[in-house]
Amino acid sequence: MLAAQNYPETPKKGDVISGLDAANQIGKVFHAGTTANEKGDVLTNGGRVLCVVGLGDDVAQAKAKAYSALEKISFDGMQYRKDIADKAINR
Repeated sequence: MLAAQNYPETPKKGDVISGLDAANQIGKVFHAGTTANEKGDVLTNGGRVLCVVGLGDDVAQAKAKAYSALEKISFDGMQYRKDIADKAINR
């Protein structure tokens, strides 16, 4: 889950999001807190902005794909956790 700057208190809105097409070539990107402007740019519009998912033969591969896809996405103040799936992998 990619979150906006200042999430959860006062998430910043209106930042242009880039790299969505490239990320979707690696994983799947689901929109949550997004909107579009008159030029067609995708913008942040809430705290939890995007959910990035990876698929693989096991949890470790799926995590690696998700984070590879995530690296293609960019917006000001973007934040995310780096420990997602670690408990499942370390079982």
